[in-house]
Amino acid sequence: MKILLTGATGYIGQRLLPLLAAAGHDVVCLVRDPRRFALPDTLPEALHARVQVARGDLLRPATLARLPTDIDAAYYLVHSMSGSDENFFDLEQRSAQHFAQYLNTTPARQVVYLSGIANDHDLSVHLRSRRAVENVLSQARAPLTVLRASIIIGSGSASFEIIRDLVEKLPVMVTPRWLNSRCQPIGIRDIMYYLTEVLDNPACFGRAFDVGGPDVLTYRQMLLGLAAERGHKRWIVTVPVLTPRLSSWWLYLVTSTTFSLAQSLVESLKNDTVGDPSRSISAVIPHECMSYRAALALAFQRIEQNEVVSSWSDALSSGTMRQNYMDAIQIPKNGMFFDRQLMPFRRPAAEVLDNIWRIGGDRGWYKTDFLWRLRGLMDKAVGGVGLRRGRRSPSRLRAGDPLDFWRVLVADRAGQRLLLYAEMKLPGEAWLQFRILDQPDGTHAVEQLAAYRPRGLFGRLYWYSVLPFHGIIFKGMVRNLVQYGM
Repeated sequence: MKILLTGATGYIGQRLLPLLAAAGHDVVCLVRDPRRFALPDTLPEALHARVQVARGDLLRPATLARLPTDIDAAYYLVHSMSGSDENFFDLEQRSAQHFAQYLNTTPARQVVYLSGIANDHDLSVHLRSRRAVENVLSQARAPLTVLRASIIIGSGSASFEIIRDLVEKLPVMVTPRWLNSRCQPIGIRDIMYYLTEVLDNPACFGRAFDVGGPDVLTYRQMLLGLAAERGHKRWIVTVPVLTPRLSSWWLYLVTSTTFSLAQSLVESLKNDTVGDPSRSISAVIPHECMSYRAALALAFQRIEQNEVVSSWSDALSSGTMRQNYMDAIQIPKNGMFFDRQLMPFRRPAAEVLDNIWRIGGDRGWYKTDFLWRLRGLMDKAVGGVGLRRGRRSPSRLRAGDPLDFWRVLVADRAGQRLLLYAEMKLPGEAWLQFRILDQPDGTHAVEQLAAYRPRGLFGRLYWYSVLPFHGIIFKGMVRNLVQYGM
């Protein structure tokens, strides 16, 4: 089959793509900017030929005219859960309408949509939006299959990372009353199973299913369950006085989530998200799902083995960056401030390159980490992403990866070049580049280049205000990059 995959750079899409290709399907990945699309590490090279990249923007229907019209099925994995646009409800409906119009130009015989369980009354705006998207997609000629899920537990998922942050950072939690809401968590492996099994399955055409694991838990029980899995003792006090906005700030400041995602989660957590047995998928696709504790154990196993395939923060809406950030792949030359450090070395270049590729996350920034953490806290205070997003893998980088409060633009290991673009809130734009250069005498040197393009007078004042710290941070960074591990 030829399958169109939307959301190919997102958490679910990156995991689904290798499964579809391995099953013998040809997959067309719809992306806004092909420059930020990278094939997942889990996709064998022998299957790369099965993947095609198509450029298109669901909010600009004219761009969809270039998409292939000979597809057999499509996955619609587009959500704006972490989007900050106040009109996201209308935007999601428009995207779905444009997609349905495109589908009607193809012979597609199925479209699969991953939605949310919404059996409660007085639904949050995000759950109402998911239902509205279902209604729009059902108007297309291709039969619609909907999988409605509650919280997804897996390494890198937003829900898992937030629960993990709360448990590992706070021995005592004073929490809002939404912690008593109930949900039916499901493991990412089980979601992948259902997404692939419903494909081209006539029994699933034109139907919506609730999918969930065997456990129905309150969020309080989920937190305590993760604490028990990690051997932590935690105390939780639930109070009724935290407003939704205060709850959002509490979640944002304590965890690695963005404020917009925290707002969306808090509003949605007022609803119970428990599956309706009459809509269970088990009658059509029998399958024994993992328990919550088993899904947690698998997630931590993947983390410990450095096998996190995708992360919620891979999506641009997880931060504050513009959609066309790859336009910054070349550092401008005019109107810029630069700090260039050059450090010769005689050890094997591969060892220093490995240090560069492991920068950030748990490894840190090689110099005055407390200042980097302070800058992250300052960024959080003004609504930025802060440092807590970390990195997808401790040793692997690819274009588009989040890296603390940076985004990877270029990760060219063969060319010995790493280029980062600042996702923190700044009165301007900032780049950080590392290169290993060959020297005339046969040795090597690390070039570390910090570049900044100010925006207005305040942008220039910002540069001069942090200039005194550059001598401490940047000189020490490049020196320690070269010496680390010797």
